[in-house]
Amino acid sequence: QVKVVESGGGLVQAGGSLRLTCVASGRPFGSYAMAWFRRTPGKDLELVVTVGWSDGDIYYADSLEGRFTAIRYTAETMGLQMNKLKPEDTAVYYCASGRYMSIHREAYDDWGQGTQVTVSS
Repeated sequence: QVKVVESGGGLVQAGGSLRLTCVASGRPFGSYAMAWFRRTPGKDLELVVTVGWSDGDIYYADSLEGRFTAIRYTAETMGLQMNKLKPEDTAVYYCASGRYMSIHREAYDDWGQGTQVTVSS
């Protein structure tokens, strides 16, 4: 079974930073993309970043304005460094694993339960 677990969420003041971590166990090494999505109550799920296995295969949502950095440490593990956080970044952040890089949530087969990020002003 594939298990996806996010960690690192919490409460932070605007302008601060957080680092999220995702571990997706049970997938073959080097075979799958990973991604971060986020959801704010009342809004649709939106892509944050999708990361392939190869270095440089990273796509960020334009709305992030260069404030977030994703790192694919291994086939199973990736981080999301979030800097200059804004109140509008408040959301549940979900990690997902899929067969290929995509901006579309349908491409991802396995999802974590999410980790809450709250940015106060």
